[in-house]
Amino acid sequence: MDMSLMIKGVTKKYGSKVAVENLSFEVNRGEMFGLLGRNGAGKTTTFRLMLGLLKANQGTITWGNVTPVKLTSRTIGYLPEERGLYPKLNVMQQLIYLGRLKGMTKREVKDEVTKWLRQFEALQYENKRMEQLSKGNQQKIQFIASVMHKPELLILDEPFSGLDPININVLKKAVFDLRDQGTTIVFSSHRMDHVESLCENLSILNNGQQVAYGSLQQIKAAYRSRTIRIKADFSLDYLLTLNGVIDVQEEAHETRVVVQTEAIVNAVFEALHNKGNVQLFAVEEPTLHDIFIDKAGSAHA
Repeated sequence: MDMSLMIKGVTKKYGSKVAVENLSFEVNRGEMFGLLGRNGAGKTTTFRLMLGLLKANQGTITWGNVTPVKLTSRTIGYLPEERGLYPKLNVMQQLIYLGRLKGMTKREVKDEVTKWLRQFEALQYENKRMEQLSKGNQQKIQFIASVMHKPELLILDEPFSGLDPININVLKKAVFDLRDQGTTIVFSSHRMDHVESLCENLSILNNGQQVAYGSLQQIKAAYRSRTIRIKADFSLDYLLTLNGVIDVQEEAHETRVVVQTEAIVNAVFEALHNKGNVQLFAVEEPTLHDIFIDKAGSAHA
């Protein structure tokens, strides 16, 4: 069986409000896929459709040709953006409870939880109440709750939110390990650097519509504007008078010049001639952050 996530022409409406419109993408087995967008863009609705908690008005969602409502509880794992564990229960108690809901035996839960706590260097928290743990350790326990039943498809909604750099690296390694073991992962994040380091393919939503979709390389190649980093001993404000120059941003040690297309780069270079000493002239490929701001930023709100 082809174990891939297929979303085809999905539309979801709440009355007259369209939350997701004609959304289509595919995520293959063992792939890490990014679903990006501002708050209200349609990410949470899409996740709920994937989980079978909502029904689409149009279109289909399947995992291995099976619709979400017909999947077993052990097939999908979900890490919500908001922590949903009970603060008064200790770690092992509530993970046993949640694991039993997924069809695991008590022995299976204990074995898996112990393995994950050891990997996260958190065995000492097994009998601690959630309210006694730091935010980072609470997030680790929430993560364990979403993966201890070994799901084939894992949905992570802002998994690194509120974490310090050390805990981010710990969770990143866990996510990479799961992917390498064949888990299919769909996740959202407001940190574009995380998406760039984790995802091969992604979709950007804006007001319920898909405004970009494909591999990171394809999306960057299709993005026309470029940024030039210039370090010079004279002001570069005059470059704004050139056709095709969008912005000139002065920073502490250099200036960033944003141009409409790569063809404008030569015009900028020629405009620097005989103006003074130029120590740096470097053309950067667009970052995912740049693309996200352009596709889903305030101008599109």
